[in-house]
Amino acid sequence: MAVIVAKESQSGARVGNVWLRPARGAGQEPPLTRERIVRAAVALLDEEGMGRLTMRRLAERLQAGATTLYWHVATKDDVVDLAVDEIFGESKVPDRHSEDPRNDITVLVDGWRRAILRHPWATEVPSRQRPLLGPNFLAWMEFLQAALLRAGVSEQRLNAATWALYNHVMGATATQSSLRLSAEETRMGQEYLRDQRDRFPTVAAHNYIADDDWDTTFRVGLDFLLDGMRLTPRPGGRGDRPAAGV
Repeated sequence: MAVIVAKESQSGARVGNVWLRPARGAGQEPPLTRERIVRAAVALLDEEGMGRLTMRRLAERLQAGATTLYWHVATKDDVVDLAVDEIFGESKVPDRHSEDPRNDITVLVDGWRRAILRHPWATEVPSRQRPLLGPNFLAWMEFLQAALLRAGVSEQRLNAATWALYNHVMGATATQSSLRLSAEETRMGQEYLRDQRDRFPTVAAHNYIADDDWDTTFRVGLDFLLDGMRLTPRPGGRGDRPAAGV
């Protein structure tokens, strides 16, 4: 797992983000490592979800004392930040940009979605109002923003385009991961809408309750976004150049 070591705050104030604080020196560390902590945290989150993650439960899973755990991570937020970056490290960012920046964007965003679907607890991270600054996530973001610029998105609109794609991924995966209707609930929902078709004719006529083709819905939604950005690849861009930061 890659680790970025940042300088301490010049004012001496406590820095709240784990990626902006220096890691403990290797010569001072007890046998428990940050890598072991992160792997255990991801496994715990996968099995039990964000609501069940506590420092005590994580220490028990690692068969370590809380004091040893706190040597490496100051808070539960640190653990979550590290775990999120770990899941982005599971899939490799492309080594090179292709000739088609829109295809680069589509491939990257689809891989992003698949990473989150493997670990649906990650959809709860945005509500914590903490920026994702881990090296694995930033590698994904670097490739995405470089592709958007190559596709013709202006620098003034780059962050807006990035957030639109980010929100599409996180919203779609959150819905897919959490919405679980039984066959009976689906049947009753369709029946209810048929009974209400005079009030809601469009909704009743378009399979709102039963449509669970998540892959198609995601792809079409992504096309809507990219079409709306009016991507026009910049002339002279080299499609075979290495991805920035790789």
